[in-house]
Amino acid sequence: MSFEWVVQIVSENWPMFLRGAGVTLLISIIGTIIGSLIGLLIGMIRTIPSPERGPKKILLKVVNAILSIYIEFFRGTPMIVQAMVIYYGSALAFGVDMDRLYAAVFIVSINTGAYMSEIVRGGIVSIDKGQFEAAQAIGMTHFQTMYNVVLPQVIRNILPATGNEFVINIKDTSVLNVISVSELFFQTKSIAGNNFRYFESFFVACVLYFVMTFTVTRILRWIERKIDGPEDYILMANQMQVETPEDMARRAQNHNGNR
Repeated sequence: MSFEWVVQIVSENWPMFLRGAGVTLLISIIGTIIGSLIGLLIGMIRTIPSPERGPKKILLKVVNAILSIYIEFFRGTPMIVQAMVIYYGSALAFGVDMDRLYAAVFIVSINTGAYMSEIVRGGIVSIDKGQFEAAQAIGMTHFQTMYNVVLPQVIRNILPATGNEFVINIKDTSVLNVISVSELFFQTKSIAGNNFRYFESFFVACVLYFVMTFTVTRILRWIERKIDGPEDYILMANQMQVETPEDMARRAQNHNGNR
């Protein structure tokens, strides 16, 4: 590898590299946010307690079956195949001419949603059942229990897994070049095709991918530490002086003596 060639490639093509990195971040950020919302919704639905009998039980079973098919399909097939089927298949089968960027966001979102739904479901199941019972005892519905009691804890617990999905999405956007999305891999392939310096061109892309994933990881770790709070915190209960019966008797005696 020639360092001079790397410098030349960067100096001549930095707008294309920057544009590709921007599109990669845009798709991965929007896709992760929408996918996480999909995962939260599906996770809440799949943890609804099943009624003993009646139409609600049948409806819940049908909904869970449909959601299970969605999850298993998108977790069991590669994103590159999903991109081809959704983008080109929708055009051939239904005549839908999707914008490439919108198609990319849609593909990443539904793929992330399938993974996040299982992460959320696992986070909900890990919450102590006593909290569900206490919420039901005061008249909360399932969704009220989720919103007020469970989800604040679940979001904190699944934050590392969500960050991991974000990092994966940054790297997996490279497969979207099959539908000609101008993300970082697509732009690098175009640059390498012009100068025939494939090693140096993709070395620059490799560095850019690493910078993006490393930065995102550091930011997420910082957010986790902020949510956890300082490690050397002192509980307010430890700062409060607990009054013993002897202290109460002594205080009453002093009060009577002052009178």
